[in-house]
Amino acid sequence: MVSISTRNAVMSLQAKGIKTIVCTGRDIGAYARLPMGDLHFDGYLTLNGDLLLDSHRKIYAGTPIDQGDMEVLTQAFRAKKIPFIMVAKDRVYINYVDETVLKTQDSQMSAVPQVGKYNGEKIYQIMAFVPVHQQQILSSILDECKIISWHDTGIDIIPAEGGKASGMQKYMELHGLKRSEIMAFGDGDNDIDMLKLAGIGVAMGNGTEGAQAAADYVTASVDDDGIAKALRHFGLI
Repeated sequence: MVSISTRNAVMSLQAKGIKTIVCTGRDIGAYARLPMGDLHFDGYLTLNGDLLLDSHRKIYAGTPIDQGDMEVLTQAFRAKKIPFIMVAKDRVYINYVDETVLKTQDSQMSAVPQVGKYNGEKIYQIMAFVPVHQQQILSSILDECKIISWHDTGIDIIPAEGGKASGMQKYMELHGLKRSEIMAFGDGDNDIDMLKLAGIGVAMGNGTEGAQAAADYVTASVDDDGIAKALRHFGLI
């Protein structure tokens, strides 16, 4: 559950006219099922910043995976030797489900999509469920993608020019915002580039070593009102 202090902190920012943006590795459907999915935000940078939605959750920009890499990944998807989730504009595919998928998704409060046949549309993110020692193998066969680890058995495969920082940069340009006007919160290695780009990058106390090293400030854990405490520390609420 999202703490009352976090909800109140978000609403306090909004009452002051400060834009609040969600930047997540999830697609908007998965995000909507989270405990904060009912709150209204000014924008949603989904799929690690590679699919951008406005305040009405309508898509206005995106960075799909390179077609050449998609040919390699599609073959791997159909071979069913590694569990893959492919995320398109408005659909999610998975090639097969095993115990690793179930445990990994459960740990992230994420649903497991139904097994389906990929039909060739543009894909913005792929999640692969592999142990750490296999991640380098995937990285070596992809020319225009980068891999971001978010779990011991879960990685995101995204466009090389994509990522949360890229999505945040696009949002800043659209709204005429400067880095100095941005504060970002993160807890995982997939937040590192975003924390570095922001004028103030805040890592959660329960975040990874990489996230904390990249941040300008480390707050309390998410379960100890870390977001509200950081906002009070910087005088925003």
